[in-house]
Amino acid sequence: MEHLSLRQKEQKEEHSVSNGDGAKPRDGSLDTSQVVTPVALPMGRRSFLRKALATGVGAAALGTGLLETRDHRQVTLAGTKLASSTQSATTHQWCMVIDLRYCDGCKACTAACQRAHYLHEDQTWIRVFDMTDASGNKYHMPRPCMMCEDPACVPVCPVSANFRTEEGLTLVDQSRCIGTRICMNACPYQARYFNWTDPVPAPRQPFPQEPSWPVPQVKGTVGKCIFCAAMLPMGKLPECVSGCPMGVLYLGDLSSDVAVNSFGNTIKLSQFLYENDAVKFKESYGTHPRVFYILGHGQNLESDKEG
Repeated sequence: MEHLSLRQKEQKEEHSVSNGDGAKPRDGSLDTSQVVTPVALPMGRRSFLRKALATGVGAAALGTGLLETRDHRQVTLAGTKLASSTQSATTHQWCMVIDLRYCDGCKACTAACQRAHYLHEDQTWIRVFDMTDASGNKYHMPRPCMMCEDPACVPVCPVSANFRTEEGLTLVDQSRCIGTRICMNACPYQARYFNWTDPVPAPRQPFPQEPSWPVPQVKGTVGKCIFCAAMLPMGKLPECVSGCPMGVLYLGDLSSDVAVNSFGNTIKLSQFLYENDAVKFKESYGTHPRVFYILGHGQNLESDKEG
């Protein structure tokens, strides 16, 4: 299957359609020789995220750029259900951006996740793969749950323990899960883990034990990355995002068209994805993942090998 970035897909469509008056379509070319500089706002990451959550106008906080980059946003949303959604503009649609140009493989994101959720060492809800491209070059690829719009794990569960929230998060109700592990086999990203043993003892938690905060885990059930769903309404970033010392991970909201990383750098989501040729992992499976990767070094996530 042809592997095209967001910008390449737009260019292909533009050159295949006439504008009706004989004029040549614009080529849509961009200078990507330099990294896009994120917009620095005069507030911390938590303050900004809380403001965006409370008002739903995160895009407005970046000025009138949304109108100027309307095409960027259309391209970004082209493969998502949000493009034709009738949901309120204040409904958040969470996603994640992973900038592989800056990942050094330190696995701090994994450690932060495991500490927060009291996971066993082999339960890597966000796993960092050591990859080798076609030229033999090494790089690192964090893999959280892809929060797919058409998750393969949901329809196969015989007890409906897997479900997708209105904000685009796929979660597991461990009070319903009976441990068939069918969902683990269905997930093409190997992003699910079975709780074979008793969970790591956890102190009293700030949230109830529920799908949005499954701490501690339940023996005999399946667990997975949750984007720290219970923390989002409080204006907090997921533990993996805030724990990354390189600012590789961004929590994004497709509705407000913004994303923020551990440095507090806030980016115009659609423009950042468009200008940096963002791609998705295993997009050919038809699951429509909501995790976007920025490559920048010629990697191909579909053909590169682990190791």
